[in-house]
Amino acid sequence: MNKVITISRQFGSGGRTIGKLTAEKLGIPCYDNELIEEVAKSCGFAKEYIEAHGEYADHRTWLGRAIKSANRFEGMSNQDKIWIEQRKLILKIAESPCVIVGRCADYILREREDILKVFIHADDKFRAERIVNLYGEKPDKPEKRLKDKDRRRAAYYKDYTETEWGVASNYHLALDSGKLGIENCVEILVNIYNK
Repeated sequence: MNKVITISRQFGSGGRTIGKLTAEKLGIPCYDNELIEEVAKSCGFAKEYIEAHGEYADHRTWLGRAIKSANRFEGMSNQDKIWIEQRKLILKIAESPCVIVGRCADYILREREDILKVFIHADDKFRAERIVNLYGEKPDKPEKRLKDKDRRRAAYYKDYTETEWGVASNYHLALDSGKLGIENCVEILVNIYNK
């Protein structure tokens, strides 16, 4: 039985929504913004700071990442402190059944047998329409924001896991929310979890 579902997702693919709806149907907690609030309490950083730095690389270029690496010799960065607190919290909450959205939970819990690791993705058209409709993104160039968010998530994942974000072999299941629909993705996860 899969006690914990981890959901990694492309920006705008509906992964957060799928996680929350799946948890509701299963009667278990879903951790996403709740993680941010708990990490903010334990680190002393503002919630908005955690949202901006707890899942996205600060530096988008190879030079920026090189500077960040050099700075680590002088001590931990704020992002490193956030990573450590997130990791501790994820290990703790995974002691009970739950859904965890993002934050490298799939990697942090990789040694556990009772985890279902899921990646939610969709084509750019579906994701662009979704962020315009749900998040109020300007309709002229949402694709640029999609690419930026995904690139920063991938860089963060690589920085802290030394593995590639979004690669099928890192997950048990990959679902195309644009083709399957949000509700069908939820049903698939609920059915797998209950087997």
